Amino acid sequence: MANNSHKVAVALILLVSLVISTIGDEVRHGKFPLVVSTWPFLEAVRAAWETVESGLSAIDAVVEGCSACEQLRCDGTVGPGGSPDENGETTIDAMIMNGVTMEVGAVAAMRYVSDGIKAARLVMQHTEHTLLVGEQASIFAISMGLPGPTNLSSEESIEKWINWKKNRCQPNFRKNVLPVNDCGPYHLKSSSNLGEKVCLNNVRVGLDESSSYHFGLHNHDTIAMAVIDKTGLIAIGTSTNGATFKIPGRVGDGPIAGSSAYADTEVGACGASGDGDIMMRFLPCYQVVESMRLGMEPKLAAVDAIARIARKYPDFVGGVFAVDKNGTHAGACHGWTFQYSVRSPHMADVVVYTVKPQISTA
Repeated sequence: MANNSHKVAVALILLVSLVISTIGDEVRHGKFPLVVSTWPFLEAVRAAWETVESGLSAIDAVVEGCSACEQLRCDGTVGPGGSPDENGETTIDAMIMNGVTMEVGAVAAMRYVSDGIKAARLVMQHTEHTLLVGEQASIFAISMGLPGPTNLSSEESIEKWINWKKNRCQPNFRKNVLPVNDCGPYHLKSSSNLGEKVCLNNVRVGLDESSSYHFGLHNHDTIAMAVIDKTGLIAIGTSTNGATFKIPGRVGDGPIAGSSAYADTEVGACGASGDGDIMMRFLPCYQVVESMRLGMEPKLAAVDAIARIARKYPDFVGGVFAVDKNGTHAGACHGWTFQYSVRSPHMADVVVYTVKPQISTA
């Protein structure tokens, strides 16, 4: 019995030594650290790279990178001052995930606080919860030391909202309703009744007609950023101010683990951007990571996740990047041309990769 216990202990020591040796080889050979982000958010990637290259953790780098994007108001769709809702207000969605412990912290529809990714980290590190929402998320963030309350609107966002109101509040995200006036309030159509029974049909008539034009480049560019640190550990985070002219209270895919982002240090990570209302129904980033776990290369995993959505919603727009634990990365998209940015030890600066939409064979 003693000999068997000794053999098991020796085997475990050898296994741990092999894992440490493998990670050490990857670091020595220059694979890590690595930063991958949706879109050409170059300054955000540089901020994350400087952080992780200095020896800090993947979590630290994700926070610094996404914070840089929030401060720069990347494309007007990250941080304060963009994407007004129907009431003209800007709110923040953000999420961070530790790929080692699988802990997640997120905030959604957060008002009056601009530091989305830092608030998400506070949720992860100082609560047993995963997601806080709305004004209560703001109260929590401020109580934990983040600046606020502050007006998250800007002159640009208010002007955009005023022009939208002049255009009879079109386009918007309402469906199967009629407005009393051009901009509401909205009521059910006379043929609808809250109490009447509905027969579900396999054919969804007009499924895509009302959504595809809401999302496009410079309209809904969530930053999703994955970082592999010098020890091979992975973290990922997101930040966005959501969809322009969304219904107040709407939460997109940005703060939803598995949809906009997912990470597992044993496998890899994924980040996404696009029509979050549709994409979150499929959890594409969870799908990508699990496909890689089963042996798919990052490219095939990304293409497969996008294809699953496109089969049901052929007019949706969205893209994902996939990166495995060895640093191999790829992207896939549908309905638009997608870009993602990478910084590795082999690169003098950030490199932007362009991904063309997949051609449907259905």
